[in-house]
Order: sequence, then structure tokens, then C-alpha cells
Amino acid sequence: MTKNDVNRHSLLGKARRVVVKVGSAVVTTGHGLNPDAIERLARQLSELSDSGMDVVLVTSGAVAAGRQRIADNACKHGKDYKDMATRQAASAIGQGRLMHDYDEAFAAHGKVTAQMLLTRSGLKFRRRFLNARNTMERLLEWGVIPIVNENDTVSIRELEFGDNDTLGAMCLGLVGADLFINLTSADGVFDKNPENNPDAQSMPTIENICALDLESMCDGKTLVGTGGMYSKLRAARRAAQLGVPTFIVSGKGEFDIVAALESENKGTLVLPREHVVSSKKFWLAYHDDPAGSILVDRGAANALLTKGKSLLPIGISAVDGCFERGALVFIKTLEGEELGVGQSNFSADELIRIKGKHTDELASILGPLAFDEAVHRDNMLLDAAI
Repeated sequence: MTKNDVNRHSLLGKARRVVVKVGSAVVTTGHGLNPDAIERLARQLSELSDSGMDVVLVTSGAVAAGRQRIADNACKHGKDYKDMATRQAASAIGQGRLMHDYDEAFAAHGKVTAQMLLTRSGLKFRRRFLNARNTMERLLEWGVIPIVNENDTVSIRELEFGDNDTLGAMCLGLVGADLFINLTSADGVFDKNPENNPDAQSMPTIENICALDLESMCDGKTLVGTGGMYSKLRAARRAAQLGVPTFIVSGKGEFDIVAALESENKGTLVLPREHVVSSKKFWLAYHDDPAGSILVDRGAANALLTKGKSLLPIGISAVDGCFERGALVFIKTLEGEELGVGQSNFSADELIRIKGKHTDELASILGPLAFDEAVHRDNMLLDAAI
């Protein structure tokens, strides 16, 4: 048995808590929700639950369900769902139908479900994040299967997760999962886009996802909110940083999650990194959008990358953007290379005043300070998958 086989066969044996993300292409058709797919998914996840595993389901499909209800009732509506207000309205109509169908499908297997609608703005504050975690923990203690979706009706473009691949990755840190299964319309990951490259080869295992050029593999980034393989691989890269393996596999047709995990010919297994980040750093880096950039000189970049140092004002060469104290910011070199992200102890205006200054000069410029670091190493994540 090969190393890859051992990894696959041991996943279910080791996993005690799994997040399963299912995309619209799996649970919907051109006319609305796909009852066969929902029933199949409920049966298989119920089997995982019966085996003693905690299961969290992150699902798309509310907009498609809303479209179906609108069409069935001959409501007046636009010809497309491209604008945000229309999609949010369709989601508001469809969310209840989506949960109704899931609830009935899981109830047939003796399972209780709970709806959790999350927003990025709701999780960016640590206290709210911990409250959501406590709620999720209690549900899982009771043997309930939480069904998570983005709260589309109140999300705004600047704060929305953008796609449920991202939301699924965020849930890993929220619940402390040790396995991420991403059900999609594709038969795993290929080294090139198979739609444009007939010679594309499947990738059964990805050992070091950080070494891959995801944009070139996926023919560029997909648009926010459209999903696609780029967003799945970006989510897998985030999961790898948290020490969680990701299994990307087709959920179309007669899919079987357990059988796929036990087969070396199904899907793609993305292995976790050996050196993982803390759940706090993971939350800090990915629950908000960077509000600006701090550009550092080569000496500071080397200290950050090789010595694990905090970023001091003396190493800052320039500041981009307008942000307040506590904002999440990019940390870049002057050449534009992204080193990571971090939480700034100073506002953009303050950083402009103290950039390039020695630590003993700061108090004379800004007054008494409780800290010297521009970004503390405990509030920084290098090589972030933004």
C-alpha cells in the first residue's frame, strides 16, 4: 500500500469532526433543488454521524431554490439574477425551502438539523466568533447536524464570504474540524483546466498546495461569488495551514463519499502542512479583508521570514490605504511581493509619521505608547492565502 493510499484509508478512521461543503451544481438542477441529491447526501452524512463523527454541512442552493419558487408562482421578476438585490431576494425566498428539504431528508434517517446563517461581519469580532463556536459546540454535543449557509439577505459586497468554499474553510476553525470534504461538479483537481486542455492530468494527491500556482492552473481567478476550482483550492490551502486535509471530489450522480475516500482513483486529497498556524491566527487572517498595505524594506522582510520577528516601524518604507488601529493589513515588499497579513497597532496616519524611525523615537512623535511593534508576530500570518 502506498503512502497516498494510507492517507486516504486513514482519513475516516482518524477524523472525529468533518465539515462537508456542497455546491449548487451538486444539489440543484436547471429547474431548482435536486431532491435525489439532497436525499443521497442526507443518507451518507447520517451514516457518518451514526459512526460517531460530528458532521457540519455547508451548503449552497438558496438562490436556486428561490428561483424555482418564483417561477412556480409566476411572480414578477427580472430575466436574470446578476444584481445583488435580486439574488438576495431570491435567497430570502429559497432559504426556507432549502432547509425544509434538508430537514425532511435528514429526519428520514433519524437526524435533527439546525440552520446557521453566518456573515463575515458577524465573525470578524472575536466575541461573536466565540459565541457562534459555543452554539455550534452545543448542537454537536446534542448530535444535531448544523446546516450552514451565508446570510445572503444582509451581506454586503465588501464583507460577504463570496463563495461557500471560503465559508466552508472558515467553519473548520470555527468548529475545530479535522477533515474538509468539498463536493463539487468536477472529478477532483487537474494540473490544468481540462475544459481548455485535453491533455490535463488528474492529481490524486497534492502534497504541498502552497507550492502550486493556483491562478495558472485554474486559468486565472474566478469572480467573487462564482466559485470554481480556484476558490476550492484557495480554501484547501487555508485548510492545510490549519492542519486539516481537504478531499475534493465529485458529488454528481450516484456519488458515495465513503467509497470515494477509500478509492485511490476518486477525487483529490490535499494534504495538510506540517507546520500549522494557531486557530487565532487563522481567524485573524481570514475573517476580514485587508484595509491597506504596509511596505517593508528587505531587512525587515528577512527578519519576518527567517527570524520570526515582529514588524517594527524602522523597517517600514511606505504605507498604502487609509485604516485605523487594529485593522488587518497586507505586509508587502517595496517590489509588491505579498509576505502575509497582520493586525496593525497603528493607524495609517500614525505609521506614515513613524515609518523608518527607531523605537526610542516613537514616544516623542506619538506620545507615550504601550507597545513598540507596528505588527506583533502573534498577530501576523505569513504566506496567507488571500
